[in-house]
Amino acid sequence: MLNHILALSRQPSRRALSTISQTKIKTLPSGIKLVVDETPSHFSAVGLYVNAGSRFEDRYDLTGCSHLMDKMAYRSTTEMSGAEMVEKLNHLGGNYMCASSRETLIYQASVFNQDVDKMFKLLSDTIARPALLDEEINEQISNARYELNELWLQSDMILPELLQQTAYSGKNLGCPLLCPQEELDKVTSAKLRQYRDLFYRPDRLVVAMSGVPFEKAEELTLKNLEDFKARNSTEIIKDPAVYTGGEFSTPYPEELAYMGQEFHHIHVGFEGVPIQDEEVYKLATLQMLIGGGGSFSAGGPGKGMYSRAYTRILNQYGFVESCKSFIHNFSDSGLFGISLSCIPQANRVMGELIGFELSLLMEDNVRNGGITDSEVERSKNQLKSSLMMNLESKMVQLEDMGRQVQIYGKRVDVLEMCEKIDRITRHDLIDIAKRVLTGSKPTIVIQGDRDSFGDVAETLAKSGLGTDKKTKKGWFV
Repeated sequence: MLNHILALSRQPSRRALSTISQTKIKTLPSGIKLVVDETPSHFSAVGLYVNAGSRFEDRYDLTGCSHLMDKMAYRSTTEMSGAEMVEKLNHLGGNYMCASSRETLIYQASVFNQDVDKMFKLLSDTIARPALLDEEINEQISNARYELNELWLQSDMILPELLQQTAYSGKNLGCPLLCPQEELDKVTSAKLRQYRDLFYRPDRLVVAMSGVPFEKAEELTLKNLEDFKARNSTEIIKDPAVYTGGEFSTPYPEELAYMGQEFHHIHVGFEGVPIQDEEVYKLATLQMLIGGGGSFSAGGPGKGMYSRAYTRILNQYGFVESCKSFIHNFSDSGLFGISLSCIPQANRVMGELIGFELSLLMEDNVRNGGITDSEVERSKNQLKSSLMMNLESKMVQLEDMGRQVQIYGKRVDVLEMCEKIDRITRHDLIDIAKRVLTGSKPTIVIQGDRDSFGDVAETLAKSGLGTDKKTKKGWFV
């Protein structure tokens, strides 16, 4: 469908479709990188992106500070109280957010054009002039403690985090994204100030705006971040990510057992590729090809009902409740894999099912279950559609623009991405599958009765997966 649309001669030119033509990037005298998409709209979006995150915490003994800095966003500043801040944000529409990740802290908001200056002032205040009051910190620590307790009851939320920590042995990219319970009481205003002084610097900040003239964006940045200066001259050391693989298991939460809907879970991952690796497009296409969903979903347009997760697993085995592939890309590493949940009686075959299905991604012969050309084309179109549809969201587009400048120092055109996806072939996907699925030890995370799953690593090796792979055998052989 997308190829058909782009092929129509009555459609706008390549330049009109490009996301680059309206984008301007400039490094200001202070070191702040400013990126602006001037494309006019009925409303504007503004964002600030700090080059920080949980991957830096272990080296500087600041565990949990990224999480708490996230929760302390839009609280009291040196110029207004927390109540005044929230009142002003809500008066401007209330469309604002902050999120911490392993490699960045994101502050974003969307607002009508006439109120851009007011909203940017509030975002600048929370970045450059936070009060970090003890009473607000204690309040957010209490909130975090409650949220962590709830999170452990949500398998789809906590298991991916445990997989990440296991994959990198709790170091660097494996540092906890959320502050561990035992570390919450150690987070103080002094530690948060140390974290802020270390990472909140002009040369580690990207300011992005969409729907704003560049001259106005530059004026707002210079005016509101004039006093945002480096408070610490320490050189930030970014330790390289070291993927280790490994295994972690946790019992099924007793609090959920009474519901009578007990499903056990298994996640299997391998080291993927960094975000700057050209192979990332191939791996993303492979992830689309596997797809994912739950047995309850009836499928439909855009839901991936023809993906392998549905056609080969969910539609074939009633004991599988959900099957989802995943891909995570970071600046110097990545994760790729699959997760399944099933009834407890099926635990013993999960390792074999995962091993068999992943091994088919490396199979050259289509008759033996290998990837087909039609699957490849469908996955490529689905990936391109996803990229295009994301551009319809101002906030998603803004984050993508800010993060690209933070990582690449430039903005990558979506049409350039689509061209790279178009060039992907069936053999490319087989090659990247072999590279990823045999290039590292597997990371295995299980929630449920661990013993009933058997030796999953050994089972995967028999399917030819991992660095300890053995001669491949058929399923259940």
